[in-house]
Amino acid sequence: MSSDGPDRDPEIELFVKAGSDGESIGNCPFSQRLFMILWLKGVVFNVTTVDLKRKPADLHNLAPGTHPPFLTYNGEVKTDINKIEEFLEEMLSPPKYPKLAARQRESNSAGNDIFAKFSAFIKNTKPDANAALRRLDDYLRSPLPDEIDANSMEDETASSRCFLDGDELTLADCNLLPKLHIIKVVAKKYRHYELPADMTGVLRYLRNAHTRHEFTNTCAADAEIETAYKDVAKRLVAK
Repeated sequence: MSSDGPDRDPEIELFVKAGSDGESIGNCPFSQRLFMILWLKGVVFNVTTVDLKRKPADLHNLAPGTHPPFLTYNGEVKTDINKIEEFLEEMLSPPKYPKLAARQRESNSAGNDIFAKFSAFIKNTKPDANAALRRLDDYLRSPLPDEIDANSMEDETASSRCFLDGDELTLADCNLLPKLHIIKVVAKKYRHYELPADMTGVLRYLRNAHTRHEFTNTCAADAEIETAYKDVAKRLVAK
C-alpha cells in the first residue's frame, strides 16, 4: 500500500532551526508554528533540527537557498510557511484529522502587529508596544458570538475562553503564541518588562497555553531565546 493510502499517515519530515548547541530546538517562531500545527493535527511526523552554522550538504541539496522551517510531504519539499499551513489544513482534514482554522476572522488578525512593535521596543526605539498588547488583551477579554447567550437577560461582558478563537487551539494560536512567548522572555530579560497584572486576557491566554503539550514541548528554552537576542542587548548597553 502506498504511504498516502486511506489508512496510512503521509510521510512528513519537519526541518526546524537548531539551537546554539546544534541539536536542540532554536529560537524561531515560524518553526514552532509548523511544529504546533502538525502536533495538533495528530499526524505522525519526524522533526530534524538544522544547524545553520554547518548546514549538511544533503539538506542544501534538498532545499537550496532555503532556511528552516520547511518540510517534506511524501518526499515533496514545501518551503513557504503560509502555503504550508494552507496545504496541511487541506490535506490533513476531517474526519481523520481535526480542522484547525479559526471560526472568527478577527482571531486571525488579533495581535498581528505585536511582534513588530516589540521588536522596535527591544531595539530601544519608540516604546509603543503596550498599545498593541492592550488591543490583544481587549480581544481576549471580549466575548465571542458563541459565548453570548441570546436568551439571557444579562449582558455578557467578559470572555472566559482559553484561546484566541475558543477553548481549543487553532491556526491563529499557532501563529501568535510562539511570538508572544518570545516577547515575554526577551522583554523581561533585557527591558525588565513584565506583563501588567491588569492584562487579564493575555495572562489567562498564556497560562492556558502552558497547560498544552503542543505549545510547551515545541518552545525553545528561555536561555536559547535570550541568547538569540544577546547582540541586540549589547547594542542597547553600548548606547
